[in-house]
Amino acid sequence: MNLFKKIFGSKSKQSEKEIKSDDRGKYMPELKLPIDEKFTINFKANGGKFLYCDDLNEVFLNFTKIIQENSWEDKPALVIDNNLLEKFKSCNIDAIKNSGQATYFLTTCENLIATDGSLLISSNQIATKKLPELPFNVIVFATTSQIVDNIGEGLRGIKSKNKRHIPTNITTIKHFKSGDEKDFLSYGSSAKNLYLLLLEDL
Repeated sequence: MNLFKKIFGSKSKQSEKEIKSDDRGKYMPELKLPIDEKFTINFKANGGKFLYCDDLNEVFLNFTKIIQENSWEDKPALVIDNNLLEKFKSCNIDAIKNSGQATYFLTTCENLIATDGSLLISSNQIATKKLPELPFNVIVFATTSQIVDNIGEGLRGIKSKNKRHIPTNITTIKHFKSGDEKDFLSYGSSAKNLYLLLLEDL
């Protein structure tokens, strides 16, 4: 503080109040967060549970902890993606295709949208099902390279990755709170109890 005073001179109490006031913000440039940090903040604000993983072993460990924490060891899981089921074969998942009988849904996603903390999904993940048809409990496996700034960027990515056969049923999951916690902004949407296993791959 003394060094600060030597360089800039002492300031009156009024000046200090002005520096601390909220008015100062409008004259400052907007702080641009890295998109991964922006996604994390917005995802958590939506009510999502976030588990960062350095490698696949940590993904499987965190997955097992989620299952144990919720006592889902003997509960069936909806898994539509056979490649994902193969990846998680060491976790001994009781996989079924009937969403009405499943306790939780294990899936991937197309992209993670930083601007609003939502998950972009398509028929690649949910086939022809609508969000309300899916189990309330959802575990999503994704990688940091799937984080994009906005939905437009995500849609362009879907188009470029699937030039021969563009997936249908494209939608976002954004509200991750239980029905009791939803506010009026999420009215009419299908809220999910959602865990995100995010693997660092960059």
